[in-house]
Amino acid sequence: MHEEDHFGEEIAATYDDDAEMFAADAVEETVAFLAALANRGPALEFGVGTGRIALPLSARGVRVHGIDLSESMLARLRAKSGSDEVGVTVGDFATSAVSGRFSLVYLIFNTINNLTTQAAQVACFRNAAAHLVPGGHFVVEVGVPALQRLPPGETLVPFRLDDKHWGVDEYDVVTQAFTSHHLRIEDGKPERHSIPFRYVWPAELDLMAQLAGMTLKERWGGWQREPFTSNSDSHVSVWEKPGG
Repeated sequence: MHEEDHFGEEIAATYDDDAEMFAADAVEETVAFLAALANRGPALEFGVGTGRIALPLSARGVRVHGIDLSESMLARLRAKSGSDEVGVTVGDFATSAVSGRFSLVYLIFNTINNLTTQAAQVACFRNAAAHLVPGGHFVVEVGVPALQRLPPGETLVPFRLDDKHWGVDEYDVVTQAFTSHHLRIEDGKPERHSIPFRYVWPAELDLMAQLAGMTLKERWGGWQREPFTSNSDSHVSVWEKPGG
């Protein structure tokens, strides 16, 4: 089982340009939530990318290690201040093992969907549990599938339409696969790319956690612990490994 790297140089080169994702308030909310759960213990990030969360979390005194398949993304991480304090393993976070045990494993910003099969997502939960100390926590942030926005017979849901970026998700409700299609205009030139994903429901994630020996501790509609409701378009879920 090995996931393909869809985050090569073309994506990595502009990944940090997303003003919404890298907004200071958004980063601070996420880091504060994770730091409290880590409780000064070490943390492991699945899909560490360019270090958007790992670096400020490390700056708070949490020892962080990250796993990522993309060498291009990791090159951006290594070039940033403070990166020498963050350990890095190149590999598929569903199966890659690192030494030591962690009080917190986290997988955020829809990255669970990068695993494009149910088997890979199940393996990811088992890998998280294997890296946790008893009483440790696994955190996943992921969107709720936008199927309510699909008219009967349709497969496309636009998620961004502006002067420089058109984004459309294409759903296959039989296989739970979806593909994010992006069309960006850079210097007047169109650039298109598509990335495959697998969407997953909250209840399905809970079953994956159960298979890995973990139980749901809390679920929120966001990093500020907003209630998770039928209208929430994403959730932050926390599962606990027993024995702490």
